Amino acid sequence: MPPRLRLPAIAALLALPLLSVPPCAQAAPPPKAEVVASLAAPTMQRDAQGTVTLTGATPGAVIRYSIDGSDPGPKTGPYLAPIVLPAGGVVKARAFSEDRKQMSELVETKFEATPGATAQPSTLVPCTQDRDWPIYDWAVRHAAVTKIATEKKASLVFIGDSITQMFGGEPHDRPQPGKDVWEQFYGKRNAANLGFGYDFVENTLWRLRHGELDGAAAKVVVILIGTNNVSRNTPEEIAAGVRAICAEVHERQPAAKTVLMAVFPRGPKPDAPRAKIDAINKLIADLDGKNGIIFFDIGAKFLEPDGSITRETMGDFLHPTAKGYGIWARELEPLLTKLLGEAKP
Repeated sequence: MPPRLRLPAIAALLALPLLSVPPCAQAAPPPKAEVVASLAAPTMQRDAQGTVTLTGATPGAVIRYSIDGSDPGPKTGPYLAPIVLPAGGVVKARAFSEDRKQMSELVETKFEATPGATAQPSTLVPCTQDRDWPIYDWAVRHAAVTKIATEKKASLVFIGDSITQMFGGEPHDRPQPGKDVWEQFYGKRNAANLGFGYDFVENTLWRLRHGELDGAAAKVVVILIGTNNVSRNTPEEIAAGVRAICAEVHERQPAAKTVLMAVFPRGPKPDAPRAKIDAINKLIADLDGKNGIIFFDIGAKFLEPDGSITRETMGDFLHPTAKGYGIWARELEPLLTKLLGEAKP
């Protein structure tokens, strides 16, 4: 079981992680925080297995950390559990006041690899994120959807990033253009939405390893993840992360069938990111038939005959509109009906 979570204050609403390349380019600039002496800097310790523990001395403070070399700010992921880092790396951390307006001095430690450990891409190193704050609070949503999936004993679970989150389902903590479509197709089913705006593969992996799916009673799990990593990882690295997510789902819900969606096309016209997405999909298609996985590619359904995407289908050429979510739901429906063992209408 993961350690007890320390959750920051609840923010008001969630909003779109409008990702182009690079993925964070359109995010709102982080609010400024003032370094104050009243906030003690965190301390770090790592055990022989390579697990890093952060400790804060100021009551009520929230530790935010990075493992990608960036300086932790108010929008950086919160420390909610020890960081598994056997291959080594640089950990940076600050303590923040609950309102994120004040922060401690930076602490930074470079850890060497533990004996026998091999280097791993970032997609295989689970970590938290909070890039859309103050629009939504990642840690608060993690606690909320974990509770929903557990209390409902959800039999149909969707896992992914903002594309999934904007489809619909509780908690209604952001604009959801697909909400009506969700209600039409899944409102009477025991469904849970585990989509999180701005999630990279490694953030989704963290969530699954910290209980989000454990309380469900899933018959079918639908996964759509990877587009946010396009600007920072190779197709092979992204595919490795998707494989790890599928393995985590199978371990925690071994009776469930997994519908692995091909990463949706993005951008108004075919370009280099589209080609990279095609390469990712070719790699993850190899998972079809393994551990109950069904690879399902509907990307062509979002495209015009010339390969373009219209704003009527994806308003920002990434996130589906109500029309786009209708395409997804209708294409998926025959497969879901079969896998859930439902009678055909």
